Amino acid sequence: MSKAFRFNLQKVLDVRTQLEDQAKQALAKAQQALHLQRERLRALHEALSAHLEAVSGAQSMTSAEIWLWNNYKTGLDDDLAQGRALEARLAQDVQTRRLELVDRARDRKLLDKLKETQAKRHETEANRKEQAEFDEMATLRFRREAF
Repeated sequence: MSKAFRFNLQKVLDVRTQLEDQAKQALAKAQQALHLQRERLRALHEALSAHLEAVSGAQSMTSAEIWLWNNYKTGLDDDLAQGRALEARLAQDVQTRRLELVDRARDRKLLDKLKETQAKRHETEANRKEQAEFDEMATLRFRREAF
């Protein structure tokens, strides 16, 4: 019986698998951050819409109320602009993490394929050697029976 297959680069494969798992976690965190930012932006849009409806429904406003309304609206607009900029950076981060994950997965799959190929080659060679031993034993038996 031949010895069991041992992949020489198993530790490298393990490290690449670990790096791929880390890349998956980083992508999940980036996607979660993007989702939360989009929720914040949605909440800001709703607040701005509610504020505009409240002001448009007001019958008369003093100059102080108009000033407060204008400052609040300006603050919401600024928050929205900053939020959109952050959303764009987070979306770029998600894309970067996704590409990193693709690279890590490709590296791991390359080693997986190499391991699979070497295992098949090892099995084929072991079967060939075993068949050669059987053939040798059959030849020796045949010679003994012939005499």
